Amino acid sequence: MLRNREIQRLVLLMGLISLAALVAAAFISTVAAALVFILSMLLIGTSMLFTGWRYRELAKLSVYLREISNGNDSLDVRDNQEGELSILKNEIYKVTLMLSEHRSLLQRDKIQLTDAISDISHQLKTPLTSMTVMADLLSAPDLPLAKRSEFTHHIRVQLDRIDWLVSSLLKLSKIDAKTIPFKKDRIRMKNLIQKALEPVLIPMDIKGQSVSIAGDDDVSFVGDFNWTAEAVINILKNGVEHTPEGGAIAIAFSENALFTEIVIEDNGKGIPKDDLPYIFKRFYKGKNASEGSIGIGLAMAHSIIASQNGVIDVTSDGGKGTQFRIKFYKQVI
Repeated sequence: MLRNREIQRLVLLMGLISLAALVAAAFISTVAAALVFILSMLLIGTSMLFTGWRYRELAKLSVYLREISNGNDSLDVRDNQEGELSILKNEIYKVTLMLSEHRSLLQRDKIQLTDAISDISHQLKTPLTSMTVMADLLSAPDLPLAKRSEFTHHIRVQLDRIDWLVSSLLKLSKIDAKTIPFKKDRIRMKNLIQKALEPVLIPMDIKGQSVSIAGDDDVSFVGDFNWTAEAVINILKNGVEHTPEGGAIAIAFSENALFTEIVIEDNGKGIPKDDLPYIFKRFYKGKNASEGSIGIGLAMAHSIIASQNGVIDVTSDGGKGTQFRIKFYKQVI
């Protein structure tokens, strides 16, 4: 403690003041000088005891901080008293709680990253294995021309699937990182629906499905046209995929003072009740998912809509169809 320059200066200053007081008292009387000497010693001794106590408290805080740096977040240094040290302890405790929360978030992100890498590896492994087998078969010199064309076609299909998966994952990562500057244009809902229907019209025609659109031409919302169209496309693809031949898809949109709403409904086989809470989870495939499903389209739709002050809900009855309800709020809720 006495090696501290601040303490040395304090002791020297107090000693000089006491010496000056002692010299002044000596001119008055011997008794006054003795009294000043005793009081000076008491003051210096009390000051040293108080300083020693503060040093011990600071040493305890140092030990506490070392424990925190080693990952022990369970310690509580607060003493719920008044004073500078108590305030410092409370502030350190608050920082400890923040560090603990950040550490938990980092651990959760690490687990999610590990799971995501595992899911991606699994999704890529199947088409890569299939292409490896077909590539080996294509190297056979006596392979019939028809089989060679078939294998080449399958390889192309698998390559397209991998390309779509990688592209979708890149988009999702950008959305999660909030690096996509979503535009805030005034969009007419009728134009958005027409744009979103374009990629699914041929699959619907092949399956003999019909589509109906209901809504006023002046219904609109503020958002990003291309990204929102991609979200709606993914929902429509899901409906087309799970609606049987000859089925129907109905699209309705409306607007009120609070939000603009899109309702997409089909009369397909529906979503099992057990799957409903998880259908927007990345890589989740429900019981009725097709063999080639990856489980990323609805997750992307959810992320795009949520990033534009919107919400998406789904209701479904087994064997009676599914209804997706999208709301774009006009004010932040």
